[in-house]
Amino acid sequence: MSGFRSANIKITLLAAAFLFVAGTLFYSQSIVEELQSIVHQLLRDEKNIAQLYAKTIEHVANTESPGTDFSFFFDDIISTIDFPMIETDASDTVINAYRNISLDTLLSEKEKKEHLRNLVRIMDAANNSIKVAYQDSIVLSKIHYSESKMILELRLMITRLRQLPYIEIGLGAMFVLLAYIGFSYIKRSEQSNIWVGMSKETAHQLGTPLSSLMGWIELLKSQLQDESGKPLHPHTMESIEEMENDLSRLQKVAERFSKIGSKPNLKEENIVAIVQQTISYFEKRIATSKRFGAGKQISFDILTRGEMNVRINKELIGWVLENLVKNALDAIEAKEGKIIFEIIGRQKNVFLDVTDTGKGIDSEHRRDIFRPGYSTKERGWGLGLSLCKRIIEQHHKGKLELKETKPGKGTTFRIKLPK
Repeated sequence: MSGFRSANIKITLLAAAFLFVAGTLFYSQSIVEELQSIVHQLLRDEKNIAQLYAKTIEHVANTESPGTDFSFFFDDIISTIDFPMIETDASDTVINAYRNISLDTLLSEKEKKEHLRNLVRIMDAANNSIKVAYQDSIVLSKIHYSESKMILELRLMITRLRQLPYIEIGLGAMFVLLAYIGFSYIKRSEQSNIWVGMSKETAHQLGTPLSSLMGWIELLKSQLQDESGKPLHPHTMESIEEMENDLSRLQKVAERFSKIGSKPNLKEENIVAIVQQTISYFEKRIATSKRFGAGKQISFDILTRGEMNVRINKELIGWVLENLVKNALDAIEAKEGKIIFEIIGRQKNVFLDVTDTGKGIDSEHRRDIFRPGYSTKERGWGLGLSLCKRIIEQHHKGKLELKETKPGKGTTFRIKLPK
């Protein structure tokens, strides 16, 4: 249920983020379209003014009345032109007639003309030149023009507005990423503190009754011998020895919990020997323990290849293997089954695959099996695999993953340990 709520929250946040991004893009695009319409109108106005300028010059050239006054055009209309303009002859040779163009006073006449010719080529690439003709047949000159400073600034503003949503999205994504990293770190720290606190408290709680039970067993042995005056019956002695073994094992469990919160002592160990110890422990208990499936015929196989030595903490790795075997035994529902340990030693890593012939894991559960608190068992706490992953990845800098699972055929977990 918590996973379902978490998924709903994520979907809601993603939907809200999508609506925010879509709204930002739509709003900025509407402003861009308005500015573009203004730019197009200004371009049309500039073209009309350039054509008016050309028509005026053409009218002056074609008029037959020398006394006509054209000062109105040149003083009141043409003087209002605020965009760059160059007039050339019919062959595009600059004739030093230009407006709104700043030239460096240090340039020579030749350099100025070359600069103006370059500007003419740039202007013609953006706008078609306007011809000034005499009696509609002889081209006297050409008018070349380009965009005004205002239009250039508007175009720059449009470009920035188009980029603005993506900049905002990038900054928002960066903020979300930093927040996610921060919250993940806080969550991991909280989980780590919970693990450490729970482990130390468990080790502390186990310590007192274990010491007491060991004392009671010693007292029981001494009283039985004192009362009979004879050696204990073999079966009685065997039972007491098994009780001592189980107490020893409980002590080992307490030691394991105590090591969760501290840096483990890593030594070079033969991983095969630890696997064999784990198998030996379960082989003695499968036949009689209901917990491990009394009456089941479970066989264990070990396949090895390469170098088996690796730097590990023997107790913690043994704990991981026991948890994986317990899960495998729970998964094997048939009367017969097999658990295979395949160990591959390579140059930098040792790989240990634990494969069972159980019922496998459903695809809908694969993503959650390592999540603390998740369990498909009625009596499970959902801490086993999470604890295993913590031991392998945090204490040994390795990796624990679900390598393969097939419903009805079995599951393989892979442990990767760096040498």
